[in-house]
Amino acid sequence: MIEIDVVLARPGFTLAVKFDAGQGITALFGESGAGKSTVLHLVAGLLKPDRGRISVNGTVFTDTGARIFLPPHRRRIGYVFQDALLFPHLSVRQNLLYGRWFTKAEPNGITLDQVTELLGIAALLERRPTTLSGGERQRVAIGRALLASPQILLMDEPLAALDIDRKREIIPYIQRLRDELDLPILYVSHAIEEVARLADRVILMAGGQVKSDGPPQQVLSPKAGPGDDRFARVSILSTSQPSYDADYQLTQVSHPAGKITLAGRLIPQDGPIRVLIRATDVTIALSKPRELSIRTAMRGKISAISEPLGAVVMVEIELIGGEILAAAVTRKAVDELGLGEGDHVYCLIKSVSIDDRLMATP
Repeated sequence: MIEIDVVLARPGFTLAVKFDAGQGITALFGESGAGKSTVLHLVAGLLKPDRGRISVNGTVFTDTGARIFLPPHRRRIGYVFQDALLFPHLSVRQNLLYGRWFTKAEPNGITLDQVTELLGIAALLERRPTTLSGGERQRVAIGRALLASPQILLMDEPLAALDIDRKREIIPYIQRLRDELDLPILYVSHAIEEVARLADRVILMAGGQVKSDGPPQQVLSPKAGPGDDRFARVSILSTSQPSYDADYQLTQVSHPAGKITLAGRLIPQDGPIRVLIRATDVTIALSKPRELSIRTAMRGKISAISEPLGAVVMVEIELIGGEILAAAVTRKAVDELGLGEGDHVYCLIKSVSIDDRLMATP
């Protein structure tokens, strides 16, 4: 458990945040300049607050009232940056063990074999960083942080420097960290879909303050992305009871508002299945269409229509079951369909995303 209650004033900017976080991924989400990375720097001891307290698992890192400030090397943290920052003259194995060589803490039970299996890097151990892809280098950097016996893992936009293919490669491994390690993780990002996929809890920050705090479904859906980027909006729905059609290689999951169709086969599992739907992938119809290639149609009632932003209007639909789905449609479509709050509509969904780790390998 990490507990943070700090104030840091700088010319033109004041950070004042208070929250605690337990096991799993707590995402600090918001636009650039919100103070997300500053929070990590305070936890790591790279910055000292003007006043406040930070503790991790009962160990006080900072307490200005008691004049306690542990230097960074005495804080048991793992820190993963945007760039992997590996030593080019060392092998992957030597990079992984570097943090353990210099830590005075007792090992936390995580072994080299466990880390290499968890991150899928066993075959890379004798290679040099210059021969690795961006995703492989970042996985090695995460492994090095874990082998330093941390009490907490800090991840500062670890996917920001990767292209879309490398992000898809590494996300399932971060999900495994979240699910298999008893370790609090503070994860900084301004990418809404990335946070929606990974976070157990989201802390929305703006102007150095916490604006909202809760599960992703509550904080991100149907809220807009940083800077009110409506095209980045993602709705998060909880579904269950997958059924697989082997002939067409399609999976259907159940939601009170209707069935959702996914390409491929899900790995059997317990608990709800989280699906992500971009607002730009949702079309609205007044009646259920026939003879249409789109397989997913969900029923709901319009709960809000935003003010136009250029040609686009954001329509929020309360689905049967109470969850909110956001749809980005044109002003012309709203006028021609005569859409208004309280109207019952069908939401046609062109594309659905799901945690990559839930999909079976073909």
